[in-house]
Amino acid sequence: MPPNVILGSTSRYRRELLSRLHLPFDVQAPEVDETPHPGEAPAALAVRLALAKAQAVAERFPEAIVIGSDQVADLDGEPLGKPGDHARATAQLRRMRGRTLIFQTALAVVCKATGFVQQDLAPVRVVFRRLDDAAIEHYLRTEQPYDCAGSAKSEGLGIALLESIDSDDPTALIGLPLIRTCRLLRAAGVDLL
Repeated sequence: MPPNVILGSTSRYRRELLSRLHLPFDVQAPEVDETPHPGEAPAALAVRLALAKAQAVAERFPEAIVIGSDQVADLDGEPLGKPGDHARATAQLRRMRGRTLIFQTALAVVCKATGFVQQDLAPVRVVFRRLDDAAIEHYLRTEQPYDCAGSAKSEGLGIALLESIDSDDPTALIGLPLIRTCRLLRAAGVDLL
């Protein structure tokens, strides 16, 4: 019987990505406070939250292999989170137009019973087009990406906002770096092939 794998996330994007691996898994809400610490760098925030999510779920399911992930948009060292509403998304995209951001996507895999804990970070460099206000408004009304860090969904119409994407793990921008996920799952004893 394969080990029980749990995705410690309420993100539908992460759930859809993990399902691509044809691996049976459960989903549990991690219930972690995602408030950044004062002065915390975006990469450090993403790594801390990914680990906290995995550990929170592993406390409740100690025999399971738990995957935690978090993404923080990094605009010159400032973390940009999920906007939550139209006004904040508009403000974010206005600030990002014509600029380069790093989407810091962190991953943690934890199994409390075996003591397994590994983390990784998949930074994705994204250059945004110089967008006028009408383009931003059209995009937001069409896609409503209010639950996405940086107000953009690259797997949908959000790709039209971008000049370029640079990453060694192509699904990291969507929210779960699958190459790294496969690597950490193998290390935890889950053979996907």
